[in-house]
Amino acid sequence: MSAGNDSILEAFLYETNTLLEQLDSIVLAAEQQDSFSQEDINTIFRIMHTIKGSSAMMEYNSLMTIAHRAEDLFAIIRDKTMDIVPESLRPELFDLLFQTIDFFRQELEHIENDQPLTENIDTLLQKINRVIDEINSGGRAQPQAGPADASGAASGAASVPGHSDFPFGLQVFFDEGCGMENLRAYMLVSSIREICAETDFTYEPQGVDSDPATADEIIESGFHLFFRSQADRDAAIQAVTASGTVRSYQAVDQPAPAPAPAPAESAAAEAPAKPAAECAPPAAKAPAAKAAPVSAPQKSEGPTHHKESLISVSLNKLDHLVAVVGEIVITESMVTSSPELKGLKLDAFTKSARQLRKLTDELQDVSMSLRMVPVSGTFQKMNRIVRDMCKKLGKQARLVLEGEDTEVDKTIVDSIGDPIMHIVRNSMDHGIEEDVQQRIDAGKDPVGEIVLSARHTGSEVIIEIRDDGQGVNYDAVLSKAIRNGLAQPDVEYSHKDILNFLMAPGFSTNTEVTEFSGRGVGMDVVKKNVEEIGGTVTITSEPGQGMTTTLKIPLTMAIMDGMEVSVGGSIFTIPIHNIRQSFKISSSDLVRDAAGGEMFKCLGSFYPVIRMRDLYQMDGGATEIEDGILIWLESGEHSYCLFVDELLGEQQVVVKPLPAYLNRFNIKASGIAGCTILGDGNISIILDVSNLFAYAQ
Repeated sequence: MSAGNDSILEAFLYETNTLLEQLDSIVLAAEQQDSFSQEDINTIFRIMHTIKGSSAMMEYNSLMTIAHRAEDLFAIIRDKTMDIVPESLRPELFDLLFQTIDFFRQELEHIENDQPLTENIDTLLQKINRVIDEINSGGRAQPQAGPADASGAASGAASVPGHSDFPFGLQVFFDEGCGMENLRAYMLVSSIREICAETDFTYEPQGVDSDPATADEIIESGFHLFFRSQADRDAAIQAVTASGTVRSYQAVDQPAPAPAPAPAESAAAEAPAKPAAECAPPAAKAPAAKAAPVSAPQKSEGPTHHKESLISVSLNKLDHLVAVVGEIVITESMVTSSPELKGLKLDAFTKSARQLRKLTDELQDVSMSLRMVPVSGTFQKMNRIVRDMCKKLGKQARLVLEGEDTEVDKTIVDSIGDPIMHIVRNSMDHGIEEDVQQRIDAGKDPVGEIVLSARHTGSEVIIEIRDDGQGVNYDAVLSKAIRNGLAQPDVEYSHKDILNFLMAPGFSTNTEVTEFSGRGVGMDVVKKNVEEIGGTVTITSEPGQGMTTTLKIPLTMAIMDGMEVSVGGSIFTIPIHNIRQSFKISSSDLVRDAAGGEMFKCLGSFYPVIRMRDLYQMDGGATEIEDGILIWLESGEHSYCLFVDELLGEQQVVVKPLPAYLNRFNIKASGIAGCTILGDGNISIILDVSNLFAYAQ
């Protein structure tokens, strides 16, 4: 594919994904209100029209066909208002739209992965057609022609051959343009043979398995089936409705004195069909009762649109811009810190250097702000997760979003989507009680609540997912951990230790695998993905009150504020946001624990002391505690003191990834996150505060 076509494809994927997010939000809000506003209807119509046109341009016929039919559906609703949709049909309409959105997203994923598109769209198309038929008939499926009104049915039937031994007929029309109608008819006959005896039915035209010319006859007059008894015909209808390519069918009793018109070109004017609840596949039936309250954004009086001048920019270009700005930051530092300038009094140069630093900082801030996007897009997607799980698990819950406007680097936003999804699903599956009476007895709102919040704290963003469910059963988790060999039966574990078992690979409290849990990969994926972007995960829980999962994530991974420290002849960089305080102490301030490790008491608590020189077995460096400095570090649940030679000062550094070949040594697990280039050209190792503590244990 040429570069031009690549850019067109990227534009198509971006535009369609954006439209689907907008559509998802509209349908979620409408389902909460059990109705679409006229503005919603117009917007959905325009979205479907846009997807239809762009898909046709890209020659994605399956997307175009579904979008076209959905556009027809909302054209009817738009012309006659939402009042045309009966109350009983609205839950099915909402479900159908969610299925359509899922279909589009699945196809876009196929396109992104260079996989073939889905060819068989008959089932979804049939569902849309049936909803259109029900809306057009006022929510009443067109009646089946039976013995009592055989004459009425016959008046609208095609000229059907007479079979006196098989008086109960069935006329079937396949989807327009589906192709190979004769073979589809033969497959239908094969399915009916599994239900009815060979001698209990016959069909016209014959020879569908061997004569391709019969396809034209089937297109023109339909495919006719004849049965000895009405019971056989009713049983065969199950095979007809299970076929994904049947557009409509009609029961016709013999004799059939009058011809029927050929099937209309529009799928909306199909032949009379069986009652919807009977002829539709089970998955398409309307729910018997209104769905439980689920998450959806609160309906406002109407969105306020602000006119803005916006352009879409490729993320690759922004990555390149940040890389160039990073090199400028390094070069500026190298110029102003050149050893050749030491001892020289250059007032004009110093003034220019200060101005250059100011402009460099400003350029860095602007380039980083271009990559900052709100977390609202990721948060809004969780509404759909909660809504679907409420329906499938039979629970009642709502999702509350806080701090949606909090901005984070685009790369990090993309990375936290899966972890947040796993945590929300975990809260729905394990946290929110299924028994509403149990919540009422506990003094809780009958409808469970999951709160997803985000806020800034300096150089990192805090994301919390908390629920008001039943919380963690510590005894059950510990018992499962002991059975899995993760814990020892004779050791006393704190609640914090027990909660950490939840993030162990393969750990699950479910006894059987379900659609949502049981494989032990959810929280493990959360921990792994968050740590890969330099973040941490902590869990707190109170039995009977709920659970809170907290993600601490850096705002960006490209440029950071760091503290340069030295150990011997080596220089290390510690992220500023991990530093609590630094101390100059004497050896008498240290105490030893039962294992012989050094501890330092600060603010009433004892913290382990890690000596960098000993940890990395370095030749140089201070050995006496009075000759160095102690830095109190904190990362997630880890809090400890690091002993180094001296602090060299704070500096903005450009984070450079380590060479790929070092991955074989699992170097990240040893407390090294990356490296940076200093002003004098030397390399400084950037420490991973969390992994450093784990490596030292």
